[in-house]
Amino acid sequence: MKYANAQHGATFNHQGENMRTHLRGNILRATTAAILLGLTASSAFAAAPMAQTSAPGYYRFMLGNFEVTALSDGTVDLPVDQLLHEPAAKTVAALNHAFLKTPQETSDNAYLVNTGKRLILIDTGAGDLFGPTLGKLMSNLKASGYSAADVDDILLTHMHPDHVGGLVKNKVIQFPNAIVHAERDEGDYWLSETNLAKAPDASKAFFNDAMAELDPYVKAGKFRPFKGDVALLPGVSSYTSFGHTAGHTSYMIESQGHKLLLMGDLIHVPAVQLDHPNVTISFDSDPKEAAASRIRVFNAMAKDRTLVAGAHIPFPGVGHLRTAGASYQWVPVNFSRMRQNGD
Repeated sequence: MKYANAQHGATFNHQGENMRTHLRGNILRATTAAILLGLTASSAFAAAPMAQTSAPGYYRFMLGNFEVTALSDGTVDLPVDQLLHEPAAKTVAALNHAFLKTPQETSDNAYLVNTGKRLILIDTGAGDLFGPTLGKLMSNLKASGYSAADVDDILLTHMHPDHVGGLVKNKVIQFPNAIVHAERDEGDYWLSETNLAKAPDASKAFFNDAMAELDPYVKAGKFRPFKGDVALLPGVSSYTSFGHTAGHTSYMIESQGHKLLLMGDLIHVPAVQLDHPNVTISFDSDPKEAAASRIRVFNAMAKDRTLVAGAHIPFPGVGHLRTAGASYQWVPVNFSRMRQNGD
C-alpha cells in the first residue's frame, strides 16, 4: 500500500509537472503572440513615408527583330478646354466621360528603336524648356540600359520645344554621336531668322527654342534634312503628316513584316479627338491640314491594322486604331514581358 501510494504520488507529481510545463508553454506562447500582435498593430499605424515616385518611365517590346523602347519625358498639365478648337463645355463633358478633367495631365513620349545595327531615337522630349514635370527622358533612357552617347540617329517629328528640348543642355550637345534628321520644310520654317522676325510675339519663343536646340548640330555638320516620304535607314522611312507644323512627319518602322508608325503629334487629346477627329488644337500651324492628315493616317493605319504610337497618348502611347463610323477607337497594347530565348 505504501508502495502503491508512493507510486501514485509520484505519478501525480509527474502529471503536475507536465501540467505546469504545459501551462508555462501556453503562457509563453500567449505572451509572444500578444507582443507580436502589439508590434503588428503598432506598425500598421506607423507613419510610413510615402515614396511619391513611380517606376522608371520606359516600356520595351519587340517589333520583328527590332527592339522598341517607349521613353517617358514626363507629363504636363494642359488646359485643353482652352486649347482645343471646340466649345469648352463639350471638351469638359468629353473629359468627364473619360474620367478625366482639365487641366489634363498629358504625356510626352519619345521612342527608341534598336535595329541591331543602329540605335535610333524619335524625338528628344522637352529638356529644360517646358517646366519641371517634363525633361525626364535622359534619366529614363539611362534606366532603360542606354546612354545618350549610344544614340546614332535622332528623327524629329517636328521642332516644337517638347520634342527638341533634349537636344542641348547649357549650349552643349547632349547626343555627341548622333545625326539629327528632320523634314526639310520643318527646318526651313523654324530655323529661319526671317520667319522669326515676322512671327507674333507669342510665337517667337518657339522659333528661338528650335534654333537654340538645332544650331549646335547644324554647325557641327550633324543635321540632315530630308524631303517627303523617303527611306532614311534600313527599316525606317518617313511618312508625311503635315499640318500640325509645316513639316510634321511620322515614321514607319518595319521588321520581318511587322510595322509600327510613330505618329508624333497627330493627336493631343484622345478623349475628344478620337470621337471628333476634325477638332484641332491651338498648337496646329494649319488646323485644316492637321485634321485632314489625322483622318488620312488614322484610316490607313486602322485598315492595315498597323501598330501606332503617339507622343501625347497616355504612356507608353502604343496601340491600335479601329474605325467606328466617322470616329475612332483606341486599343492599347496588351502588357507583355520581354521574352528571352527559350520562352
